[in-house]
Amino acid sequence: MTSENLKSQISNLKSFAIIVAGGSGTRMQSVVPKQFLLLCGRPVLMHTIEAFHFSTVKPTIILVLPAEYHAYWSQLCTDYNFKIPHQLVTGGETRFHSVKNGLDAIDNDVNSLIAVHDAVRPLISSKIIEKAYLYAAESGNAVTAVKSRDSVRLMRNGISKSLRREDVYLVQTPQTFQSAQIKNAYLQSYNTKFTDDASVVEETGVEIHLVEGSYQNIKITFPEDILIAEIILKSQ
Repeated sequence: MTSENLKSQISNLKSFAIIVAGGSGTRMQSVVPKQFLLLCGRPVLMHTIEAFHFSTVKPTIILVLPAEYHAYWSQLCTDYNFKIPHQLVTGGETRFHSVKNGLDAIDNDVNSLIAVHDAVRPLISSKIIEKAYLYAAESGNAVTAVKSRDSVRLMRNGISKSLRREDVYLVQTPQTFQSAQIKNAYLQSYNTKFTDDASVVEETGVEIHLVEGSYQNIKITFPEDILIAEIILKSQ
């Protein structure tokens, strides 16, 4: 599908991207939260925001960040001459509360699409971003996922059971929804079983639709992930 066709199909809908950046540097063995670590000479978070800004959709970007890092991020933007427009929102106690704060910054126009994306997935492609918005416009939601490449087993009550690898999907972001769908879902009280936005929306009885992601859309979690991400970026 061409860029012009994509624009025409979602032209009547406002588009938003909530970038959730609440992670710490614990597993990275770093005092700097992983969204601020350098990837090819610039903070990870800047790569992530650019991916959405330079996509055909060009959504309004809302960055959810812990209050204690607002000034630090502002200084980074100055240092790296980063001028992509975005609204800064304060994060919450959990990811659920952070996303909810981001949603509260968006008006209640039902004719809008909202994507939620991990700040530390900087390798998301424009093609996947565009496909997710388009599918959500048509079907209500679009959750990016890839099939498991590994054999998988389910552990329950101390007993493991083999699962069909073909039936197992690894969920990524962006997770994109029609505004009314996700805003209604986040009126619920927090529950520890909410692991992502899809699980929150699914709790309201809405069917979740998967769209194909990419194995390169890795989440920066451990030190070796930065090295892997740099290799991928340099190869593109």
